[in-house]
Amino acid sequence: MTVTAKLALAFQLATEPALIPARAEFRKWAKATLLHDVMATLRIVDEAEGLQLNQDYRGKPYATNVLTFAYGVEDQDGSLSGDIVLCAPVVAREATEQGKPLSAHYAHLTVHGMLHLQGYDHEIEDEAVAMEAVESFIMMRLGFPDPYQDG
Repeated sequence: MTVTAKLALAFQLATEPALIPARAEFRKWAKATLLHDVMATLRIVDEAEGLQLNQDYRGKPYATNVLTFAYGVEDQDGSLSGDIVLCAPVVAREATEQGKPLSAHYAHLTVHGMLHLQGYDHEIEDEAVAMEAVESFIMMRLGFPDPYQDG
């Protein structure tokens, strides 16, 4: 099956670039999730911005690993649009705590955010099970281990 969906991905680096995968990697990971045409911005932030965004938009007083802001369908071409924000210090800390390669964790969170942008959610158990299955499939197709399996 050939996916014909198109990706327009802007990249913003708002933190120190140390240990952050190349833009081409993020593009490959995002493209692997496409079910629809998508216009997105992927922003990599520091802990202060991650905290502020999570506080402002979710009412949570801590920086989280990934936030997705899905804006819906663009009028001009029918693409879905949105922003995905990855908090570099949180991603790095989690990768270390979970014993995962940093690139694998960035890949997983990029896939996770892109799926949210395309309508997936995990607020209720059935949706979470479905979303995790799709994430696992995409991650393994990309050559990474299943992020929901220990070890």
